[in-house]
Amino acid sequence: MENGYVAVDTDGRVTGVAADLASLGVNVSEPCRKSNGEDVEIVDFGDRLLIPAMNDLHVHASQYRNQGIAMDLELLPWLQKYTFPEEMKYADTGYAERMYRRFVRDLWRFGTMRACVFATSHTESTRLLMHLFQEAGMGALVGKVAMNRNCPEGLSESVEEMLQGYEELIAEFNNPEALVRPIVTPRFVPSCTPEMLRACGELAAKYRLPVQSHLSENKDELALVQTLESIWYGAAYNRYGLFGQTPTVMAHCVYTRGKELRLMKRNDVMVAHCPTSNLNVASGMAPIRQFLDEGLRVGLGSDISGGHDLNIFRVMVYAIQVSKMHFLRNHARPFLTLPEVFWMATKSAGSFFGKVGSFEPGYEFDALVIDDSDLNHDHYSLLERLERYIYLGDDRQIVHRFCRGNEIIM
Repeated sequence: MENGYVAVDTDGRVTGVAADLASLGVNVSEPCRKSNGEDVEIVDFGDRLLIPAMNDLHVHASQYRNQGIAMDLELLPWLQKYTFPEEMKYADTGYAERMYRRFVRDLWRFGTMRACVFATSHTESTRLLMHLFQEAGMGALVGKVAMNRNCPEGLSESVEEMLQGYEELIAEFNNPEALVRPIVTPRFVPSCTPEMLRACGELAAKYRLPVQSHLSENKDELALVQTLESIWYGAAYNRYGLFGQTPTVMAHCVYTRGKELRLMKRNDVMVAHCPTSNLNVASGMAPIRQFLDEGLRVGLGSDISGGHDLNIFRVMVYAIQVSKMHFLRNHARPFLTLPEVFWMATKSAGSFFGKVGSFEPGYEFDALVIDDSDLNHDHYSLLERLERYIYLGDDRQIVHRFCRGNEIIM
């Protein structure tokens, strides 16, 4: 809509979109007042683009410092040699605060207003991260990572310690209306004993908490799950109440097919597609077109630091390019289009946080204002201008950021 208007109420929710003020009930002769006498504020962003903000469905805040490192390793050795040693540093809350402040600011910088975030197993640094999101006014589901096998001692916790930490965080943050809330986060099946997985499932059920983890990312990982659980990956999560019994997002799903795909669809488990990470740690290419054709919900994730870029606009580009590689191998399924990946990053991913990611009435006003004037946008349509920004623009052109109706300034 060219030169249109979005109406937002005092609760930060969209009440309407229209091409003119009169259609929104604003008295044109007295433009600071609605026809019912209610005062309104009008903010004019001129010829700039106004779009829903970005949502990151899968990111490891504790891996922020490792971006762009060890990209020549596959998943399991990458975890052991680089990722676990970095995450152990978050036992030090001073270190955690330095890194997490930079992480939250970079999310803001790239226009990501909501994220599903992995912290570490350390309760205090996880609490710190949640407070930083609150301080910023941004939305986040933050997970204290549960793990007690196949990991260093500095990251391993007993089931009792894990539960105690979660109970503390839940007591402080589990307000269903809050922007920042806890999410149950078993790292993945290989790092959690059956007792740990069962406790995570019971915790999610007790407090009706959402769940996040990893699924079918790497072939060696698949073989390890089969050895440990004697069952396929998705069924292992399902066994412990961690596969759609409460809202669930699973990252990667590179090798999800057949029974696993059907169970995800039946349980309404959401996919976090992380194309940069899948390429960097040589996991493979997730069949996103097939997932969409099958009716699965799909959003995008940066997966720092398997992924190297927090910018979800860049992740959109990678998602399109990966789908073109699928298309070159099999012309039966078309590759993803720009409107599809934009929808994944906004309304589809936003659905995991509630009514987020759209300017439809009733949705929370999460928005970005983009000044693309230096991209020479003359004579281009709105969609072409958006496409040029996604491929050529950067964070310097994002001039305003909103979350739930409030402008977020850092």
